[in-house]
Amino acid sequence: MIVNCTAYADGCKLPAITLEDVPTLRDRPEVFIWLGLREPDEELMARVKDLFGLHELAAEDAHHAHQRPKVELYGDCLFVALKTAQMNEGKVEFGETHLFVGPRYLMTVRHGASLPHTLVRARCESNPRLLRKGPGFALYAILDFVVDNYFPILNSVEDAVEDLEERFFKGDFDQDDLGRLYQFKRDLVELRRAAAPLVEVCNYLLTDVFTNHIPDDIRPYFRDVYDHALRINEAVDAIRETLALALQISLSLGAARQNEATKRLAGWGALLAIPTMVFSIYGMNFKGWFPELEWTYGYPAVMGSVAVACLLLYRNLKKSGWL
Repeated sequence: MIVNCTAYADGCKLPAITLEDVPTLRDRPEVFIWLGLREPDEELMARVKDLFGLHELAAEDAHHAHQRPKVELYGDCLFVALKTAQMNEGKVEFGETHLFVGPRYLMTVRHGASLPHTLVRARCESNPRLLRKGPGFALYAILDFVVDNYFPILNSVEDAVEDLEERFFKGDFDQDDLGRLYQFKRDLVELRRAAAPLVEVCNYLLTDVFTNHIPDDIRPYFRDVYDHALRINEAVDAIRETLALALQISLSLGAARQNEATKRLAGWGALLAIPTMVFSIYGMNFKGWFPELEWTYGYPAVMGSVAVACLLLYRNLKKSGWL
């Protein structure tokens, strides 16, 4: 459950540490600790809560998850909740990442579908000048990592929706395609819920409330994340409009197909009505006055008249597009 426990002094990585080393290192002003947890149990969460002096409400939120993206300040500890997303076998899965940012520590707690922060740490360690600024730069790197991971998912969903839309225009779709469209619609709703609050989170982090956690020379980096969050929300809205149009097209094409089938059935019914009417007259159970029955050419004449009438009706129905 402890994914990573690292300390940095003046932007440089120190030798590997354990939780037992945290109290000693926290007394050194040039050191900050980066602790990464993955779905910790209650015992471990209580232990790190005591080590870092976390607020009990924030620790409870991080342990149980199911939080919306938000930013809260508990004393000198900044608590940030983020929604993460991953594309797994054509389906979008969601998770959560919670961050505790103090003057000399950064702790991350990951739940569900979320990528490890190995690349984030490598990126930070490759830039000691900015890492020397403390946990504020690491907070930016994680925010940027989470936000940027939305773009491949959005691109995959957009490509899939455009492919289905093209198939709808060609009339080459089935019930499974409609199911996929509704699945994408649910995924986009969840993406919207995850991405929309990120704009507010980034904007809030740029205020003067968090000057102790985010140095002034790091703030431009958060504005870049803010810009990416806006782009994600715009992309989600655009894809949702495309998806709504695709659903509307599919319903319209389905209704058109049903109308076409109804027209064809009505046309064939009209063709069958002529011989049905004529033959029902001759099938009555009484002796009627049918002079053509005594006529040598009566039967061929009746059959020929029925055939000619059916052919004329078929021609007119075919010309009008009913057959």
